[in-house]
Amino acid sequence: MEIRGNIMSIIEFRNVTKYYPNYHHIKGGIKWFLFNLPSALSQLKNHRFQVLNNLSFEIKEGEPFGIIGKNGAGKSTMLGLIAGVLKPSSGEVIVKKKVVPLLELGAGFHPDLTGRENIILNGVLLGIRRSEMMLRINSVIEFSELGQFIDQPVRTYSSGMLTRLGFSVAVHTDPEILLIDEILAVGDLYFQQKCKETIKKFSQKGTTIVLVTHSTEDMRDVCKRALWLDSGTAKKIGSPEEISQAYLKYLGFS
Repeated sequence: MEIRGNIMSIIEFRNVTKYYPNYHHIKGGIKWFLFNLPSALSQLKNHRFQVLNNLSFEIKEGEPFGIIGKNGAGKSTMLGLIAGVLKPSSGEVIVKKKVVPLLELGAGFHPDLTGRENIILNGVLLGIRRSEMMLRINSVIEFSELGQFIDQPVRTYSSGMLTRLGFSVAVHTDPEILLIDEILAVGDLYFQQKCKETIKKFSQKGTTIVLVTHSTEDMRDVCKRALWLDSGTAKKIGSPEEISQAYLKYLGFS
């Protein structure tokens, strides 16, 4: 356990590399694959797409940390590794406390259940007892501001409404580490600002925030430190202002 300045590192990436198989190199269909299994497995092993390359960094407990980079840089893969839904191909990812992920809009929601029913379902999936979620449900509904729509099936919800519901559930499940993937870019400006203020309050209480974003403004507004990820490599780690300037210059905007 590494401690710097009396603050414990709560997430650590140690020489992490992540590959995905490149299935385009497999020819002959599933029948060929099954009858030529050793050769097919060799092809999968030798034709891989590298998403993260020997990545090492740490996030301190209670730190609001931003990750920025172009599409395909490996940002969402990093969050998947932190959440435990992915495993590294090599290296080690260490996460020391409870994670609540907001990685995909509507993830964990059943489309035919109402918003109210999905609050209970999602809370249970995030590790909260049903009886406890029943006690919190009115607070979740009030925070979401979905009004009468809370008793409609979520398949009728817009992306902004799904964001409201997902974020509202997440912040009522006592997260120790909150993972946020681009959801601040969805929904109306009022709710985006409400989310930012809530994130800041959680950070002040000691919750560790990991925010993946394309917005340098959101990164500067929410985070205290940030990582610029480029083609699976840590291009630069520093203050949000420093990272923003370097990233925008790289994109040709400054």
